Amino acid sequence: MAEGGCGESQKPATVFDFLSKIVRLLQDEEALQPRRNDQVVQFQHPRELQELLPLALNKDPLPDDDIVEACRQVIKYSVKTNHPYFFNQLYGGVDMYGLAGTWISESLNTNQYTFEVGPAFTLVEHAVLTHTLNMFGLANGDGIFCPGGSISNMYGIVLARYKKVPDIKTKGLSSAPPLVAFTSDDGHYSMLKAAHWLGLGTDNMIKVKSDNEGRMIPSELVACIQKALKAGKQPFFVNATAGTTVLGAFDPFEALADICTEYHLWLHVDACWGGSLMLSKKFSSVLKGISRADSISWNPHKMLGAPLQCSAFLVREKGLLHHSNAAAAHYLFQQDKFYDISYDTGDKSVQCGRKVDALKLWLMWKARGDSGLEKVVDNAMECARYFCDRIRNRPGFRLVIPEFQCTNTCFWYIPPRLRNQEETPEWWEKVNSVAPKIKERLVLAGCLMIGYTPLSHKGIKNFFRMVVTCQPPATVEDMDYVIEKIEEYAIDIV
Repeated sequence: MAEGGCGESQKPATVFDFLSKIVRLLQDEEALQPRRNDQVVQFQHPRELQELLPLALNKDPLPDDDIVEACRQVIKYSVKTNHPYFFNQLYGGVDMYGLAGTWISESLNTNQYTFEVGPAFTLVEHAVLTHTLNMFGLANGDGIFCPGGSISNMYGIVLARYKKVPDIKTKGLSSAPPLVAFTSDDGHYSMLKAAHWLGLGTDNMIKVKSDNEGRMIPSELVACIQKALKAGKQPFFVNATAGTTVLGAFDPFEALADICTEYHLWLHVDACWGGSLMLSKKFSSVLKGISRADSISWNPHKMLGAPLQCSAFLVREKGLLHHSNAAAAHYLFQQDKFYDISYDTGDKSVQCGRKVDALKLWLMWKARGDSGLEKVVDNAMECARYFCDRIRNRPGFRLVIPEFQCTNTCFWYIPPRLRNQEETPEWWEKVNSVAPKIKERLVLAGCLMIGYTPLSHKGIKNFFRMVVTCQPPATVEDMDYVIEKIEEYAIDIV
């Protein structure tokens, strides 16, 4: 038995010797700062990758050097999201200050439910939420960090339902009239999943028609509300979007807030993607009216580059999170503790165990300040505008909509052999296959990752979705590179 305790003690030097090897490995593999001439990904199909990676678990311990080599293989075949040519998702590279926060919080390995076990982290979360609430105009509100935007959006529905029918917490759905909620047909699919998980039923998450630019049409919302009322149902919740997943559209928050006030509905804004524009004086006008929301979801791990995951849920009414979710577990939330128990935040959460996600954003904000974060957001927007302007009249490129409100740019590329032809349904079917073919070639070459998608509910065929994020900061040369690579790899596509 080791002196001073049970079991075998581990010398701190041994721990740091191994971790130092991992840090050196990250440096050697350039995982955090890939060069532009490095591959974004060394793609292998699943069966091939299974053969290349040392996936099998072993009976006996392996030496540290073998573990480091296994880590090297994982890094080698992973997508380098820190690469300047990764434009594939609504996230990108990681902010180095945020990464430092992640290393610290993971090293201290505690829970975010009581001040007792996370005193510094509790105060950090409180400070970040207070600053964020002020930024969005909910100064006297409350909030909590959640495991992703889908859960943040679910919090909004739960609070709205509790506010409308408080007895539902104890008596269940049978105590309420048939409840219906509303979201844009361009809104995030997490709303449908939330309707399923919360027992509303996906048929009762009503999709409201959006305009050609992807913004919810207020008159269509009114029509949907009135139809639900005539059917004997109880409307209670409207989800607006600040930066839709595909087109990057911002719903008209002022008009939607007026409707919600008239019909006594909860207005939630899914600002997971576009909420970061609040940091920019130049580009925040698209968020006008968001301060009238009852709740807001925002994901700093998306545009801003906080390490995954970092998702905040904000609510106007202080105390509602606790009243809606509290279960009063006496082994955690004793009322006779020796400190101020108002700092025990765990009963506001649907979770028991909750990761420390605020520290990464706190360190980013401390290091960069409001002005530094504004600078990287402005750069992302300006690069996106540059890209859009470059392809607007360039041969072969066609924008899906004339203007974009966020850093999304959606476009078709028409290869030379398909130009100057009658645009029949058959022609559009050929265009539909172009983006997937180009994407395959780009990924197999490892030179660029960019997404594509259709908008089936609008009858729109596959197109590219170019997304610019804050990390690593993009340049106009990076934008030009994307254009050139698409043209290069599409030259012989029919």
